[in-house]
Amino acid sequence: MPRDYYETLGVKKDASEDEIKRAYRKLAREHHPDRNPGDKQAETRFKEVQEAYDILSDKSKRGQYDQFGFAGPGGGPNGAPGGFQWGGNFGEGVEIDPAQFEELMRGFGMGGAGDAFSQRARAGGRGRRASAPREPVKHDLRVPFDMAALGGTMPLSINDVRVDVKVPAGVEEGQTLRVQGQGPGGADLYLKILIDAHPYFRREGNNLVITAPITISEAVLGGKIDVPLLDGSKITLTIRPGASSGRRLRVPGKGVKGGDLLVEIKIVVPENIDDESRKLVTQFAERNPQQPRSGPPWD
Repeated sequence: MPRDYYETLGVKKDASEDEIKRAYRKLAREHHPDRNPGDKQAETRFKEVQEAYDILSDKSKRGQYDQFGFAGPGGGPNGAPGGFQWGGNFGEGVEIDPAQFEELMRGFGMGGAGDAFSQRARAGGRGRRASAPREPVKHDLRVPFDMAALGGTMPLSINDVRVDVKVPAGVEEGQTLRVQGQGPGGADLYLKILIDAHPYFRREGNNLVITAPITISEAVLGGKIDVPLLDGSKITLTIRPGASSGRRLRVPGKGVKGGDLLVEIKIVVPENIDDESRKLVTQFAERNPQQPRSGPPWD
């Protein structure tokens, strides 16, 4: 029996959607396999957190879970009406037409009326018809921002069965990934990508944007600043004298799939200054008159 989903995320049963989302993001970052390479316990914990969020972030699934628990409304062993199982040995749960099977075996140099393997297939499949293809299974896959940009492998748990999904670099919000034959009974999985927000970076197509705060003196005199990259490294950029808020510095090739990194300047003004500094600023304004609000639509 899985752990209680609310307990897994460390929230109360009446937790709001925002509380559930915050708890999930914190735990997902903490236990993500990319941050805990080789740690099986962290990997298992991450899988539990992902599974709990998949249920509690969906109003319909959460309502069913609150009402029926893990068994689901139909009492099946996997939470769906009647339940289902994955996998199984050869011949279990699979209906095969004996003639079709024998023809297939001949293609591999096997088969024939006297072949024991063919006889077993005929006996096991007598009176049965080949089962219809499984309906594809649709599921949401929530991906960390950095993995969506850089690519990686995302573990997904469906009915206690783990699937390692390869996330291509540059995948976008709402895009659907197809995982062939990994769903219940060999069905295909269609995974709709949902991307978590990043605390510092944002995407504009294949470009990454980050805001760089600078001081008044750096804006006036220029200088050098260290800017973080999404992979955890840093790059040193030169701020030219006279930089204004909103100006962007472009770093080619440091975005997503060959896109650029755009560093957006933001001048930070001190909230409190002493009298002497105030005098100096006043003198500066007198010596360097400006009219930034001249022209349309200001005049």
